[in-house]
Amino acid sequence: MPNGGEDVGEPSGEPNPGGPAGGRSAPPPLRAAQLLRIPTVWLSAVGVSVVLVFLMSLFYVGSIVNPVGHLRGLPVVLVDEDQGATVLGTHVDIGAQVADALLHTRAVTSRLSLQSGTLTHARSIMARSGAYATILIPPRFTSTLLAAYDIVPSRDSRPVPTVDLVTNPRAGSIGVELATAVSQPALEVASRTVGERLGADAAKLRRSALASIDPANPLTVATSEYRPDPPNSALGLSAFYISLLAIMCGFLGAILVHTASDSALGYSVTEIGPRWRLNLPIPISRSQTLLAKWAMALVVVPALTAVLLGVATGVLGMNAPHAWELWLFTSFAGVVIAAGTLVLLAALGSLGQMVAMLLFIYLALASSGGTIPLQALPGPLRFVASFEPLRQVLDGVRSILYFNGSGAAGLTRGLVLTSIGLLLWVVLGIGVTAWYDRRGLDRLEPELLEYVHHAAQDYSKDHVE
Repeated sequence: MPNGGEDVGEPSGEPNPGGPAGGRSAPPPLRAAQLLRIPTVWLSAVGVSVVLVFLMSLFYVGSIVNPVGHLRGLPVVLVDEDQGATVLGTHVDIGAQVADALLHTRAVTSRLSLQSGTLTHARSIMARSGAYATILIPPRFTSTLLAAYDIVPSRDSRPVPTVDLVTNPRAGSIGVELATAVSQPALEVASRTVGERLGADAAKLRRSALASIDPANPLTVATSEYRPDPPNSALGLSAFYISLLAIMCGFLGAILVHTASDSALGYSVTEIGPRWRLNLPIPISRSQTLLAKWAMALVVVPALTAVLLGVATGVLGMNAPHAWELWLFTSFAGVVIAAGTLVLLAALGSLGQMVAMLLFIYLALASSGGTIPLQALPGPLRFVASFEPLRQVLDGVRSILYFNGSGAAGLTRGLVLTSIGLLLWVVLGIGVTAWYDRRGLDRLEPELLEYVHHAAQDYSKDHVE
């Protein structure tokens, strides 16, 4: 035990008849019925848990209950490569008409953020996880449509007018589903509009649509993937789970460091089975305690993330082509979470653990965008996502796992914002603990600390064989 003293509070099975408190006997044992009549016990057990479950339910269910209703600004690229065609001396460009209709349809623009560009531009955006899909109108779109209604000669005996919907599953599977769910109905509306117009034009020319199309709905939406998810990547969710477990490594590492340190310093009880142990408290300032815990976390958390990735990649075979970079980033993220958790424990005591759980786990999960994309979250959670750590960690992990560690795909943002978070927690931790120390707000007052040491010494003398 620290400083060579004796343990205090070891149960002996016999009441202490004397001791340092002037020979007073110990109070009689409390019965269960008496404990249940204490209001503060119920307030702590029921009141705090009710608040915690209320907030958990609010965050979790609020983030998933209505993603379509909350959908705003989901990024999708619109590429119009249609070259048009000439009919009776007039240039016709139906692709431009379809693109314009999509850009001015409220059902689309109220949910999607359509970015017009070239196919090269679209691929560049999807390669850095900047869009969930690309709507591609191909070069021969107009000529194929006109040929399908027999308005112009056909190069193909069975012309099929097609719009390509190229999805980006590595950006997030649910985001792809939402982009598809909005794009396909809008393209069907455009298809019916085009069908009515071309059907009327064909009738004027005494032509009729070929059997290869439905005259009332001529367009076919062909769906393909830009870059499929890597193998053994949990259908694109491995980045989310690794990010979440990295956060958990930081949180659990901080709790273990806090518990072990306080037990060694004599400020918390160690209880294993029937054995109850309390070391003599050691004088130490709050700021020095926090610094020691931070130093321990720097060792513990990277070890925990190494175990995490060792199991995920070595045992379970998860795809991780840049395992070294992944370990460095997740270790850094875990250390930041551990630093923040230890600051909250230093500032708030036992309440700090619950606040850390709400901040780093429950609220972070709901606002991370790991399952439901950020653009489909309620407004308050979307705002929280701008600073919640799990979202920043997920950006970096997704970049490393799916986009070759590209900074533009989220790694740079993840590193910068996580570093800012570390700086804020360090400043806050040093500031709060130094303020406590200057005010003399010790964990145990010096007089009480001295009394405890004297009492332990007296107890040891009385019980020496």
